[in-house]
Amino acid sequence: MLTLTDLAKTYGPQVLFEQASLQLNAGGRYGIVGANGSGKSTLLRILSEDESPSEGGVNRVKKARMGVLEQDHFAYESTPVLEVVMMGNDILWQAMKDKDALLERAHEEFDDEKYTRLEDIVLRYDGYSLEARAAEILAGLNIPTEQHKQPLSVLSGGYKLRALLGKTLASEPDILLLDEPTNHLDILSIQWLEGFLVGFRGCAVVVSHDHRFLNRVCTHIIDVDYERVTLYKGNYESFCQQKLAARERMESEIAKREKEIAVHKAFITRFKAKATKARQANSRVKRVEKIVIESLPQSSRRHPLFKLKGRRPSGRDVLAVSGIWKAFGDNSVLEEVSFTVERGDRLAIIGPNGIGKSTLLKILLEEIESDAGTFDWGFEADPGYFPQDHKAALGKPDQTVLGFLWDAKGDAPIGTIHGKLAEVLFTRDDVEKKVQNLSGGEAARLLMSRLGIREHTVLVLDEPTNHLDMEGIEALAEGLKAYDGTILFVSHDRWFVDKVATRVLEITTEGINDFPGTYADYVARDQEDHLSLEAVAEKARLEKKAAKAERKRKKKKERAEAEKSASATSAAEEPAAEGKNPERRGGGKKSGKKGKRRNRGR
Repeated sequence: MLTLTDLAKTYGPQVLFEQASLQLNAGGRYGIVGANGSGKSTLLRILSEDESPSEGGVNRVKKARMGVLEQDHFAYESTPVLEVVMMGNDILWQAMKDKDALLERAHEEFDDEKYTRLEDIVLRYDGYSLEARAAEILAGLNIPTEQHKQPLSVLSGGYKLRALLGKTLASEPDILLLDEPTNHLDILSIQWLEGFLVGFRGCAVVVSHDHRFLNRVCTHIIDVDYERVTLYKGNYESFCQQKLAARERMESEIAKREKEIAVHKAFITRFKAKATKARQANSRVKRVEKIVIESLPQSSRRHPLFKLKGRRPSGRDVLAVSGIWKAFGDNSVLEEVSFTVERGDRLAIIGPNGIGKSTLLKILLEEIESDAGTFDWGFEADPGYFPQDHKAALGKPDQTVLGFLWDAKGDAPIGTIHGKLAEVLFTRDDVEKKVQNLSGGEAARLLMSRLGIREHTVLVLDEPTNHLDMEGIEALAEGLKAYDGTILFVSHDRWFVDKVATRVLEITTEGINDFPGTYADYVARDQEDHLSLEAVAEKARLEKKAAKAERKRKKKKERAEAEKSASATSAAEEPAAEGKNPERRGGGKKSGKKGKRRNRGR
């Protein structure tokens, strides 16, 4: 489907990758992995023809349709959610719109030939089932049916991106290119997407830092590292083993050659002046000159350093939340939420998407108002916020990285600012980048560095691992564990929650579960892993089965009551009818007495 030939991409002196030659085939599901900034998304943009390579080229099978996940939802704000998804198949969608317009003008002038041509397109692409297919995709992405006909603007940012993912999947592409598709999905939606991709017959290429997702979906891994693009067969776990083994073989071969050179040089040094050994020494000199040792390229994988500390200890009572309610129209997301937070707590707030976790954080940061309830921050509680929406937090889009961080600590020496940026992997060249040009991972590292330099006594973090690579996620977990203040955070990353949290607050439709302990302890007590895909999927299956059984039970009960009511009505009417016949009047009374005895017996 796609052929890469001697592909290279450079930005000035910086080489992302070169000499990349790959063949990507139908039925293959390729996961692109590598450190942030190594060129993963750049490679995906080259494949989608949104960016040109510095050298080499990409050949696509003729007439192969390409579906690319968009990130900008603003063009569709006033469009109904269902139509956004249906627009994914642009040829079919346009044909359907043109056909409707033609029918609207039929009383003026009707073009039979054009109508026939448009109807052929609609039939060829199975247009009469397009709406049903789009609704099925939205259901899989957990967007409620009642919102399908509403404009996209009614959805939150994460759900808007889900709708754009649905649009891409509905395009029926031969080649599917997805950049971090799981970032705004809950566990059940991720499972649905995994099933969709596993059943996809075309060529799928996915950039992701979700190792579990890559393990379940991928047939191949494309590793962007060492300024090379290398293809490995198998899922992510298999790739890790293969890459480690390959590196060890290369290091072993170099060590072997270096040892061989050392032996020859020792012989040469010892015997070069000895006449009887001079010929052998000269022979070994030539042999050493022929031994070529290729230097191992440096890995692009780097570990940031997140230094987080509070300027001073806060009071013991950090936060008191009492009776918080919040609804958006008829959709109630938070009901009677109450809890307290003490100094040193690392509180993980978990629950399914749409339950109100991010809304709760925004209420506590006074970004939105609650409908009812109160909250109070304690003495010296100074919250610093890491939002899901990085763009809003970065402020002026044309500001440089250096200027952005310096604004956060204007009295700090310029050397200190450069040092803080170096800790989160910004080089001296990087600091002049405009914040609007930062990748998701770069923006996340910059925002976390700002929290560190401001020395907040409380950190409020909404999905802080989004856009970070695995090295960044591990470094953030270590930084938060070493932090001496209080943390409230929302995350779907089970590994991260287990590493950081000392307390778990689960928001459910029935209320909140507040557990003082790690997530592993919570799972052990509750016997249910709320961040495990398998556990959540099994719970949903059992709930669906129980709901179905309950509906059957109710219907059976209603039928029985209806039959009983009909029988009682019939019995009441029968004596009245018999009463008209004087000869049967006594029999009617006898029957009535028996009925009363039966009632007393019961």
